[in-house]
Amino acid sequence: MHEDRTDIIQTPQGEHEVRQVRDSAPPATQVGAPPAMRRTEVYAETPRTDVEHLDTVAYDPFERRRLAAHRITQLIYWVFALIEGLIAIRLILKALGANPNAGFAQFIYGITTPLVAPFLGLFANPTYQTSVLELSSIVALIVYALIAWLLGKLVWILVGETRSAVRTHSTQMDSRV
Repeated sequence: MHEDRTDIIQTPQGEHEVRQVRDSAPPATQVGAPPAMRRTEVYAETPRTDVEHLDTVAYDPFERRRLAAHRITQLIYWVFALIEGLIAIRLILKALGANPNAGFAQFIYGITTPLVAPFLGLFANPTYQTSVLELSSIVALIVYALIAWLLGKLVWILVGETRSAVRTHSTQMDSRV
């Protein structure tokens, strides 16, 4: 024996919930079977809302300026890191007493001599046999690091946007007919 019915439950706010109820008894049971043998299935439908689809798009209008400032700053830091790396290799070659006639030493000294030239003669360079502690290279490392930091901050001040904002755009689709 099957009993199908639909219950509509009204709520105070005017919304309603629809439930489909199907009572069924297993085929081997009689009409007067005890309730323990009966099975009740309840299917609940959620009420339709007024909005079926909602899209929200958020974007930051200052993102491009911040991205440009970040990329320029990273480029500045990369260039100065390359310069500092070459000067550090020069410092190590001089400190270890590398042969100045070797090809690699000539290459490094040729590239870094114009970079270290403004600082040559500031301090006397202590020497021990063929090793030289080139203090002008250490000063150049410090000065170029400060210049890189200052240029990075200057770019951020001039190009970077410190404001942030979020603009949203919402789209709603009404599913009522």
